[in-house]
Amino acid sequence: MPTGTNIRTYHEGTWHDGDIPVMRAADHGMWLGSNVFDGARMAHGLTPDLELHCERLNASARALMVTPTLTAAQMVEIVREGLKTYPEKAAVYIRPMYWAIEGGMSAIVPKEGGETGFAISLEEIPMAPADHSATLTRTRFRRPVLEDAVVNAKAACLYPNNARMLAEARSRGFTNAIVADALGNVAEAATANVFAVRDGEVFTPVPNGTFLAGITRARHIANLRADGVRVHECVMSFDDFHDADEVFLSGNMMKVIPVTAFDDTNYQIGPVTRRVREMYWDWAGRA
Repeated sequence: MPTGTNIRTYHEGTWHDGDIPVMRAADHGMWLGSNVFDGARMAHGLTPDLELHCERLNASARALMVTPTLTAAQMVEIVREGLKTYPEKAAVYIRPMYWAIEGGMSAIVPKEGGETGFAISLEEIPMAPADHSATLTRTRFRRPVLEDAVVNAKAACLYPNNARMLAEARSRGFTNAIVADALGNVAEAATANVFAVRDGEVFTPVPNGTFLAGITRARHIANLRADGVRVHECVMSFDDFHDADEVFLSGNMMKVIPVTAFDDTNYQIGPVTRRVREMYWDWAGRA
């Protein structure tokens, strides 16, 4: 079932209206999980960092031994063509995807240089309202390390673990979870990167190979530093978040989501969180 509405699909060289079938039962990606995707956004008439998201898709494909077939620039051109049918102010989720079609080496490994499936899904999904917020709890599930999983890719096979995290959090009445890495340090939230604010300075877990340090995360860090705010990428504990003045999540889907609670610790939606959102869209309008 689709998440959004007014769906368009690019497959086999042309745009189609609706959520059309694109994968076959014997495709490697169907039964052995060689699927990668990325997510970008059109909102307020802007498509921030679209090319970087397309570049990351190609990097993710290579991490899963899937052969990329388009350059980032070619994907951007296709996406822009597909977006022309949407109203200028529509909020659209942009999802380019690859999957391996052929298997090699007893089928488990995608065939080197083999055929690759490619599609783009466009869906209208509204941006979160200004007063939207999240509540967080801990989860017993952790982020894997590179030796266990392809954590250096935005791979579909990683997301069942995220789903377990979310299901656990929601069973306790929270909307998301703060997730630990293998050593017990905070890595990210189940669906986003996470930031804490204390005494006007911003802290976020240092990329350590267990989670994707997001494109939007990097944009927020650059904007904050350009605005004179000290940003620390460092090892963080759960106590660092309990002790914070503000907490917010960062991701492509909603860009900035304020956090109002972490277990029994409550927060106000503070000035730094509001400023981060303001700076992001100011930057996007100039980019």
